[in-house]
Amino acid sequence: MDLGLKGKTALVTGGTRGIGRAIVDQLAEEGCNVALCARNADQVEEAVAALKAKGVKAWGAVVDLAVEGALKALVADAAAALGGLDIFVSNVSGAMGLGNTPAGWRQAVEVDILRTVEGCEAAAEILPAGGSIVVIGTISAVEVPGPRAPYSAVKAALLPYVKNLARDLGPKNIRANVVAPGPIYFKGGVWDMIEQHMPDRFKTTLERSPLGRLGAPEEIANATVFLASPRASYITGANLICDGAVTQRVDF
Repeated sequence: MDLGLKGKTALVTGGTRGIGRAIVDQLAEEGCNVALCARNADQVEEAVAALKAKGVKAWGAVVDLAVEGALKALVADAAAALGGLDIFVSNVSGAMGLGNTPAGWRQAVEVDILRTVEGCEAAAEILPAGGSIVVIGTISAVEVPGPRAPYSAVKAALLPYVKNLARDLGPKNIRANVVAPGPIYFKGGVWDMIEQHMPDRFKTTLERSPLGRLGAPEEIANATVFLASPRASYITGANLICDGAVTQRVDF
């Protein structure tokens, strides 16, 4: 299926590894020009080179997403580098692993909520009609996964924000959605670490999965790139659960 992304421009934050990298790769394979950012300069350079090898324009920046104003500047710089911006994918997370402490909560709110909002608001100002915003969330926003910690709460706070964004931007024909991954496995990722250091938890999670496996970054990228594309032109304000039915809730 042609997703209608050839010649479009996209910015993906956290785009050098895991889910973010899978998203930028798939966008490029669809003919989309891609900007990305991460904290590691070598990883940014490698990703940009790999994208250009696919025959698209690519641009990257080293950005600390915890810094106020960094995402607003990034959106402007990416649009200048690519000649505009059609798609913004917010793949920001600093809350995972933070403890139930005042400092942990402050950091989680600052990065996961305020920086996500900053990026989305900056993108909304310049996206044209037909533009799209996709926020990468988590199933932890709809099912409490474990002990008290900021991660679930701050991610849950983004759901009404994106729904409001979708309604406010609808008259401009700009869409906004959330993709909520379940447990996703890749080397060097969270679930790789859990497999190595918390094998009982890893085994329990596998047993919860009706598919008998964890997800892959490419499977989240499939959903994200589709939602970002014109093929999803009537889908906005949604929270798309991509978890292999690990969650037991009914989505309605």
